[in-house]
Amino acid sequence: MAAQKDQEKDAEAEGLSATTLLPKLIPSGPGREWLERRRATIRPWGAFVDQQRFSRPRNLGELCQRLVRNVEYYQSNYVFVFLGLILYCVVTSPMLLVALAVFFGACYILYLRTLQSKLVLFGREVSPAHQYALAGGVSFPFFWLAGAGSAVFWVLGATLVVIGSHAAFHQIEASDGEELQMEPV
Repeated sequence: MAAQKDQEKDAEAEGLSATTLLPKLIPSGPGREWLERRRATIRPWGAFVDQQRFSRPRNLGELCQRLVRNVEYYQSNYVFVFLGLILYCVVTSPMLLVALAVFFGACYILYLRTLQSKLVLFGREVSPAHQYALAGGVSFPFFWLAGAGSAVFWVLGATLVVIGSHAAFHQIEASDGEELQMEPV
């Protein structure tokens, strides 16, 4: 814990810290804290993509061991690969960008409306959760026309292929307390 604070102080002295690198649009709270933890535990990208560290596993046991260990070791890197694939999917689909703009526009309008006064329908006050659900309902046809369902499955499939193949073929990082294992004869 103390070493982490020292690293943060050194980074802040250089003018860069995890908190300054995070987008200002992400509000303080659990989401921002989770993203900061992911960013703090990210492994070096050079080691992550080093081509000399890739090889075919010798047997099924080694494959399973590589999958488990690499997913644990490179978990934060895999999160950012997933976020990158989402960003790629959104940027390359203009209709999905329009649907997202409609949804966030509706949410922003509702946010401005709640700052002025409470929204009342049929004599009852509508909670913010119900208002955002209404925004989702209004923008649902736009998401349907944009093919958001297929985009979600494309991102999930691409993520499984990229992360699964990396974890299966990337050699395991050596650790000090690693047990000796016997080779099959």
